[in-house]
Amino acid sequence: MPTSETGTSTESLSPLRGSRGFTLLELLVVVVIIGIVIGAVVLSIHSVGSDRQAEQEVNRLRGLLDLLHEDSLMQSRDYGVMFTETGYRFYVYDYQQLAWAEPTGDTLLAEHTLRSPLSLSLVMEDREVVLKRDFKGQDVDNPEPQIMLLSSGEVTPFEADVYRERGGGHFSLTAELNGKLSVAQDGYASR
Repeated sequence: MPTSETGTSTESLSPLRGSRGFTLLELLVVVVIIGIVIGAVVLSIHSVGSDRQAEQEVNRLRGLLDLLHEDSLMQSRDYGVMFTETGYRFYVYDYQQLAWAEPTGDTLLAEHTLRSPLSLSLVMEDREVVLKRDFKGQDVDNPEPQIMLLSSGEVTPFEADVYRERGGGHFSLTAELNGKLSVAQDGYASR
């Protein structure tokens, strides 16, 4: 192969014979396959993210209730929980005032708002409790918690569901009279 003084070839490259590109049909098939794979990934990420947030909220509530149940037994203290559709708030029973009071100086027991767009529902004695949307307009001077954790070890039996859409998948926290708590999921594809 002759080369010039600059080091480049002086022979022209002839086009390759017999080579051909992809057909339009082949390109369309590849694009459709890529689109289907991307769509499946996006949908799976959305559904996993949705139930992961609900699961985290239910597990947070379960952890706090376990902690309060143990504390009520050890400290002979009664606790209450008031739920709304968007969160919950804890109370301690004050035997001197004979009223429920918010725990002061305890950030762990401060009012908690669920991450948007999650919601909460409450079932007691096989009936759904009508919850207010949030704590705005609630009677903060005379609160009446729906759930009580008593120093005797008893807990008001209930089922609290955290969900993104009514009728869709949800995580349930169930409490028995003896204080046993359990978490279950319903309406989500198994992982």
